Amino acid sequence: MIAALTLLLVFQLIGEIIARALSLPVPGPVIGMALLFLALMIRGGPGEDLRQTAGTLLQHLSLLFVPAGTGIVLYGDRLAAEWLPLVVALVASTALAIVVTAIVLRALTRGRTSSSGAPQ
Repeated sequence: MIAALTLLLVFQLIGEIIARALSLPVPGPVIGMALLFLALMIRGGPGEDLRQTAGTLLQHLSLLFVPAGTGIVLYGDRLAAEWLPLVVALVASTALAIVVTAIVLRALTRGRTSSSGAPQ
């Protein structure tokens, strides 16, 4: 378990280094996760130790939301003052995500239907 946690943290650190060195607008942990994904694709999947460690982390995922909840309580006044832009951003980004997902799904479905020889 220690080795698997170390592996996860090393990839997060590599992502942080890349994000800061290149001044990327993407968070380091996201870059690290993408690099870990690529490494696992090349390797053929996670080992049993990493699989068990990831499962344990996922079982306790709710604990990771405690800092976010604390931030909401801590910055409650600011959230109350800027609620309208936040609501607009949330609604717009959700609508955009739904539209993009629908477009991608339609494109993938058309590609699959036309390649199988069935009419569209």
